[in-house]
Amino acid sequence: MRFLVTGVAGFIGYHLALKLCQLGHEVVGIDNLNDYYNVALKKARLYDLQTQLSKKQFCFVKLDLTDKDAVSPLFQTHKFQRVVHLAAQAGVRYSLDNPFSYADNNLYGHLAILEGCRQHNIEHLVFASSSSVYGLNNKTPYAVSDCVDHPVSLYAATKKSNELMAHSYAHLYDLATTGLRFFTVYGPWGRPDMALFKFTDAIVKGKPIDVFNYGNMRRDFTYIDDIIEGIVRIQDIVPSKNPNWQVETGTAAESSAPYKLYNIGNGQPINVTDFIDALEQRLGIKAIKNMLPMQSGDVYQTFADSDDLFAITGFKPMTDIATGICRFVNWYQDYYQLTDHDKRNQG
Repeated sequence: MRFLVTGVAGFIGYHLALKLCQLGHEVVGIDNLNDYYNVALKKARLYDLQTQLSKKQFCFVKLDLTDKDAVSPLFQTHKFQRVVHLAAQAGVRYSLDNPFSYADNNLYGHLAILEGCRQHNIEHLVFASSSSVYGLNNKTPYAVSDCVDHPVSLYAATKKSNELMAHSYAHLYDLATTGLRFFTVYGPWGRPDMALFKFTDAIVKGKPIDVFNYGNMRRDFTYIDDIIEGIVRIQDIVPSKNPNWQVETGTAAESSAPYKLYNIGNGQPINVTDFIDALEQRLGIKAIKNMLPMQSGDVYQTFADSDDLFAITGFKPMTDIATGICRFVNWYQDYYQLTDHDKRNQG
């Protein structure tokens, strides 16, 4: 089967493309290679894919989804059967300073993919949403049936908008569509702006780490391999119409249209200070903590109810935090080619 994976030079996109090809599929990956973070890391992910995979298995096309005139020819040329749309402007805090980037990439880019899928009869579109959509919701664990009408960041608002836009295309054009709300993904090849990468890099360099809300925050950290397994399983489960569904009695997680939403998270949130403790133990270095108040756009806790995903796929994330952190640190050391002396000093 031939897949389009958008954001293929990104953290999740890299791992997904590798896994799909290992399973015997063909992948065309696109990315605009923007400079939101160090482009060298994105290029390194691409190099690793191109080194491990044949040209028949994997093809990279540099493309910006805001260039709508380039999207339809891409679909026409490669004849995709399924699409996994991961490309987006990520980051809650960055949206405070660069809001228009989120409108361009997350709204306009998402629309370009929806149009491509509609025009070229894609059999299943899977797209990335986010746990950030739960916003001011204090009920935990978060369930896809919960109200998500009160986002606390522009990033979250664009992800909620993606869900609404996808539903409209499922309704109007029978485009089978599944949205996945990711919960705090971490692991090897992760983004430098995410907690584990930032903390590791600062601790190794003897710099302080910023700990918001004075450490009184909980996150449902979900290891990358678990995320990828969930995506791979769900892309084979194509939503169908449900003529019995009604707004008055149904939930926003499904529809009379071929449309579904799922959480994909570990379901075991841990305190950020415990997360830092586990990282300190693996590195053998104590962190210098800069304790700060809650930052605008942040939420106190994320906590996934992934029972719906488990019920339909039989899969539940299982990687514990110590194992996941260890694997990340091993990758970090190899990627930056730390000396044996450095590694010994880090435990």
